Amino acid sequence: MVKTFFNYITSFALIWLSLFIGQAIQALLGISIPGSIIGMLILFSLLTSGLVKVEWVKPGASLFIRYMILLFVPISTGLMNHFELLISNALPIVASVVGGTLLVMVILGLWLERFLTGANK
Repeated sequence: MVKTFFNYITSFALIWLSLFIGQAIQALLGISIPGSIIGMLILFSLLTSGLVKVEWVKPGASLFIRYMILLFVPISTGLMNHFELLISNALPIVASVVGGTLLVMVILGLWLERFLTGANK
């Protein structure tokens, strides 16, 4: 029981530390990339380099993923406060979603075709 609690505390501490470092970097550099994205990249780098083991982060990450839907409730509620703005910009939003999806699919398809045909030679 104590070991499980300690695992959760360690996991949450690593996740939050990465978030706060990312936010600090964003604030210091004044860049437009959100600090949470920088924090995720930091955590990803630590995990891939082996400095942080996956087992250290897994308990907290699993808990966040399990209850992720609850984390979207405040965002959804906040969006309803700006419903008129969303409706007035519906066409650009839909166009960017469809266009972005098509762009990614075409580029990925071309790259994958080139990669797979290059691997057979």
